[in-house]
Amino acid sequence: MAPALRPAVGAAGSRILGLGHHQPEKVVTNDDIARLVETNDEWIQSRTGIVTRRVADDDTTVADMATAAARHALEDAGITIADVDLVVVATATARDISPNTAGRVAHALRTGRAVGSERPADEDLRGIVGPGVIDVNTACSGFAYAVGVADQAIRTGTARTALVVGAEKLTAVTDWTDRATCILTADGAGAVVLGASDEPQVSPVVWGSEPEITESVRIEQPSGTFNQDGRAVFRWAITQAADRARAIVEKSGLTLDDIEVLVAHQANLRIIEPLAKALGLESKVVVTDVTESGNTSAASIPLGLSKWWHAGQIPAGVPALLFGFGGGFTWAGQVVITPER
Repeated sequence: MAPALRPAVGAAGSRILGLGHHQPEKVVTNDDIARLVETNDEWIQSRTGIVTRRVADDDTTVADMATAAARHALEDAGITIADVDLVVVATATARDISPNTAGRVAHALRTGRAVGSERPADEDLRGIVGPGVIDVNTACSGFAYAVGVADQAIRTGTARTALVVGAEKLTAVTDWTDRATCILTADGAGAVVLGASDEPQVSPVVWGSEPEITESVRIEQPSGTFNQDGRAVFRWAITQAADRARAIVEKSGLTLDDIEVLVAHQANLRIIEPLAKALGLESKVVVTDVTESGNTSAASIPLGLSKWWHAGQIPAGVPALLFGFGGGFTWAGQVVITPER
């Protein structure tokens, strides 16, 4: 008989300790887009709800934005990277394969410098054990997947405190001659810090995929640019997304009547509003950051959540439904209790 292994012993669950976000300074309006392709402000707003979006400069990386959002979340939580034993970054647009983005973020937070930069003379990392670092790539649903991974790590005792980031430089993979997609894309990052909790305040993740529309959202070679079948995505969102969201709420042990905040992937206002109505949440707080931030893929949920939280637009201590969907074609979500102020 094989010797018995020690069973995993973790916390009952996790809770949000802090929220953070970062966006590039450059604002691109619909009129700016109209100088690139045949379109106009009225056409873009009527079909997407987007008014403005943020675009990073050429030198800014996904890791740079992720680090800025992570630093904000850590400050909000009142801790440092030394207190974190797991970093999970959701992104589909990282330029480099190794070091992964989570590793670059952990290093930058520890040293104040990007990987490869010359460290200050008094900086010595010898003997320091850094956090576990994981990248997740399920595109627009990535943040919900990443929260699920971090929450499970805390529940099994693999981690006590996890930093979860969604970050994208979607404009770096945008075809600026494609009117169907260039009106959507933007850059940014959002982050949460999760800590062990005696009372679960993050429900188990529910995740899945839709094989019949796997090819509907793509960033693939040889072009390497973002491409999507917008009609297929919209059809799925209108006919099936609400059922997937209901399954997430059911898994949490709550009902839709309990949900006070909806933070769906900020793909398109014409998807978010019908989804809220189908779920009976249109009178609740429905995050619509897409209007001023555009579609930031895996960053959109934590970006909108953090921005609205810090602006006082989201109440404390209430159930919020996080629901991501997109490239792959994947979807995922969970219910979280918003932190106390």
